Amino acid sequence: MQSYCRWRSCQRILKQALFKPNSELNNGILGMLSHRNLSLQEYQSKQILSDYGITIQKFRVASNADEVEQLTTDLYNETKADEFVIKAQILAGGRGKGHFDNGFKGGVHLTKDRAEVERIVKQMLGNRLVTKQTTADGVLVNKVSISQALDIASETYFAILMDREHNGPVMIGSPEGGVDIEQVAEDNPDAIFTDAIDIMKGITDEQADKMASNLGFTGNSHSQAAEQIKRMYEFFLSVDATQVEINPFGKTPSGDVVCFDSKISFDENAAYRQKDIFAMDDKAEVDAREIEAEKNNLNYIGLDGSIGCFVNGAGLAMATMDMIKLCGGEPANFLDCGGGVNEEQVHKAFALLLNDKHVNSVLVNIFGGIVNCATVATGIVNAAKALGLNLPLIVRLEGQNVEAAKKILADSQLPIISVNGFEEAARKAVECSRKAQAS
Repeated sequence: MQSYCRWRSCQRILKQALFKPNSELNNGILGMLSHRNLSLQEYQSKQILSDYGITIQKFRVASNADEVEQLTTDLYNETKADEFVIKAQILAGGRGKGHFDNGFKGGVHLTKDRAEVERIVKQMLGNRLVTKQTTADGVLVNKVSISQALDIASETYFAILMDREHNGPVMIGSPEGGVDIEQVAEDNPDAIFTDAIDIMKGITDEQADKMASNLGFTGNSHSQAAEQIKRMYEFFLSVDATQVEINPFGKTPSGDVVCFDSKISFDENAAYRQKDIFAMDDKAEVDAREIEAEKNNLNYIGLDGSIGCFVNGAGLAMATMDMIKLCGGEPANFLDCGGGVNEEQVHKAFALLLNDKHVNSVLVNIFGGIVNCATVATGIVNAAKALGLNLPLIVRLEGQNVEAAKKILADSQLPIISVNGFEEAARKAVECSRKAQAS
């Protein structure tokens, strides 16, 4: 989700800069509609950037405490660093303000004492880090990065993303980096610079130089920044990225230009030719139900409510969740079965819903345009019998073969509550959920 949200943020900034400075576009859960985004740890992203000649902070990664001393010594010998940054490697944000289950505070630390590095890493490895973006149980830390600490004299923002309006890649830059770029776009839109790249010709020296100037780089730093921008574009194309965002894209007191932090999104349709990158996908922090859903070509996101949702189409799924909330209930999930759903997928979807201990009623909302309602109805009946469904099941079907589908449900002799209206279905689901909670 996080990488999609950043992509949507960049899209929003681009549209604000070029077209409607005060417009707002939705982001968030829609990012998961077609697939679960590739998840790379921070050290993995930095390594692939470095492989393309992009300047980053030098670092080492520790998987066990016994190797920390040697790794720190190797890093010092390479960089002569007088300070080190130690970061727990998890996907969730808010590491710096997090805490570990052993009482240790903070998933990000700075120290000038090489001996202290080992003590800090030992407090992190094998323990669970809790942040504002994790569950209350936190996330197990299996790797810790040890990086060369660098002072930052100035911070800028730079990104490249695919944009439909331009039918290709667009650069976005701002001299105001190191902060929320969306806020910059809102408060000072004149500080956002954009430049579309002809994908057939590639980025030109003039475009790279102009962007470096817009970011405020001068002298030798300007030359470095322009070169880094060209390398980032080469990287963007070579790995089939949909977005590369560097924030901050900074300058050290000595004038070196460094990519201090990055967010990278990849085109999952290119997974077959980016096998090395996609093999790095870290699923350790992903909800197991989402992974299972992905295996069965279902789009699922677990939520905190009590009404399980089974819907076809992303828009209708979102509308169904909204209607449930409007009627006073809380959806337990987002689940889009897609247009080509079959009976086996219906069974898998119901298994996902029923494995959620918080679900006390299930709402099925199907509009059969591409989907055959009779196929869904047969799948519902078979799944309900096979899984021993004992929760209230509210079904609203419309569209292709709806009459045949309703007959299948009626003939099943199962206690299925069949309704015709959208709002009626949501109200009935909320009513059943409340009765279950009260009992």
